[in-house]
Amino acid sequence: MSDYSVEANGLTKYFGDFKAVDHVSLAVPTGSIYGVLGPNGAGKTTSLRMTLGIIDPDEGTSRVFGERPQSVRHRIGYLPEERGLYPGMKARDAIAFMGALRGLDWSEGRRRAAGFMTELGLERVIDEKIRKMSKGMAQMVQLIGSIVHAPDLIILDEPFSGLDPVNQERLEMLVKRERTRGATILFSTHVMAHAERLCDRIAIIARSQRRFEGTVDEARALLPMQVRYTPRTGGDVAVILPPGAEQRGDAWHFSIEDKAVEPLLSRITASGHGVTGLSIARPALHDAFVHIVRQVDAGFAADARSDAIEEAAA
Repeated sequence: MSDYSVEANGLTKYFGDFKAVDHVSLAVPTGSIYGVLGPNGAGKTTSLRMTLGIIDPDEGTSRVFGERPQSVRHRIGYLPEERGLYPGMKARDAIAFMGALRGLDWSEGRRRAAGFMTELGLERVIDEKIRKMSKGMAQMVQLIGSIVHAPDLIILDEPFSGLDPVNQERLEMLVKRERTRGATILFSTHVMAHAERLCDRIAIIARSQRRFEGTVDEARALLPMQVRYTPRTGGDVAVILPPGAEQRGDAWHFSIEDKAVEPLLSRITASGHGVTGLSIARPALHDAFVHIVRQVDAGFAADARSDAIEEAAA
């Protein structure tokens, strides 16, 4: 078995003169949960569709299990960004139908559909017609349909969009269950909380390019630690704290690099100010994501200003 279920190299796509995806590469380890993160319009969906062979790249290549993706589609489960089910079908039959499209026996598909829905607490709507279901419930049905044939690779495009918190939790449980079964999961999202809880590795795409690739912890480590310190006594506390420390009420807030944590604790101990409260925490993935995207946007704006100046001078 290959170390990577998905290997996409230099994927590039133009729509007219607009470069929607610019040399994006992804390597998804077999058996992992991998998140493709980015703002709306960053190029996530187009990248996934090129990875699956649904649309052809203008440049670059994609391999799934070492093969052209079109030749291994029976081993893939795909939930597209655009949801769509036959409204007159019952949930159980809709799931079985989607499994049959991937070679699963009809009766086995209906049996698995009932099992999945019962496991997820959806047993009361097993025989409900799609048209009578809420949008979120129908989305869960389509999700189950995309994995009912037990695919080796599951690709989910913005799967949490439109789901209420209860169904989001059900989806997270299902993703973890499928990984335990041995499947590789690749999903896109712009909601950081899900990626932080689920992903082994992530890629961040902004303005059509991949801007980061690594673990969630590696992304969070791009920013310094955040400290909240409440001294027991008053006095000139600021002299023992890093430049930029800000007092809010009784507490001081500031950032600090990893290597500076122990010296800070030593200064606090030696100062005699004491400690009423002290928290030192790594920023969340959300903060790292915003930091990366803002850096990209700032660079883009600077380039645009430079181009405008050059044009004005010409």
